[in-house]
Amino acid sequence: MITDLFRSSRREKNVRFTNAVRIERPVGTVFDYLADLRNLPAWNYAIRETRPVTPGPAGLGSVYQQVRSLPQVMRERLEIVEYERGRRLVIEGGFGPFQGRAIYDLEGSATATHLVNRFELEAGSLKVPSGLAARGMAVAVARNLRVLKDLLEAPGAGNGR
Repeated sequence: MITDLFRSSRREKNVRFTNAVRIERPVGTVFDYLADLRNLPAWNYAIRETRPVTPGPAGLGSVYQQVRSLPQVMRERLEIVEYERGRRLVIEGGFGPFQGRAIYDLEGSATATHLVNRFELEAGSLKVPSGLAARGMAVAVARNLRVLKDLLEAPGAGNGR
């Protein structure tokens, strides 16, 4: 489900949209899988590789370097700026032609998780209207969240790395 799709216009450089999905897995399992950004290439078709830069397990201040293959090959830096296990994960950095934040809010139980994903992005020097870019990105993110759901709900899945 995509909501708040386009709070942007032809002139405005900010893009915001929200997606939500219910995943039939415990909230802790979903959070841990999301927080380990090395898992991104498994559920985001535009990401080729994501590697940690900082040592240790995922947590507040963890930094990752990733290689994106779409819309073009590019390197991006991501940092976990909020980490509240089982409840909230916020990642700042590069998202294709945008800079900004991906916010994951989770509510759930021992059996299911309601995941709300918001993006707050700045288009910077993007040449096409930010609303057009946002439309494509919001649909792609919704598709990626469906892949995440399918991966985590598969029998024996959800343990990540």
